[in-house]
Amino acid sequence: MSTSVYSIRLESEVRRMMDEMSEVDWQAEIRRTVETMVRERKKRMLLDRAEARWKEQVECAEGAAAMIREERDAR
Repeated sequence: MSTSVYSIRLESEVRRMMDEMSEVDWQAEIRRTVETMVRERKKRMLLDRAEARWKEQVECAEGAAAMIREERDAR
């Protein structure tokens, strides 16, 4: 797995408070939070796209059962 660096700027006060909490592995916590957020947003994006496509579908007046029956009879 390849990795890349992404830098962020924090207020000095926040960074000082983080430094006071030395028992927390901030790198792991931040990585986990970002990965979770990215996965959730990606999932939401894909679901929104699928929903939009579903809404674009033309409704069939005769229904799926009739279409399947017609297709079977045509063989």
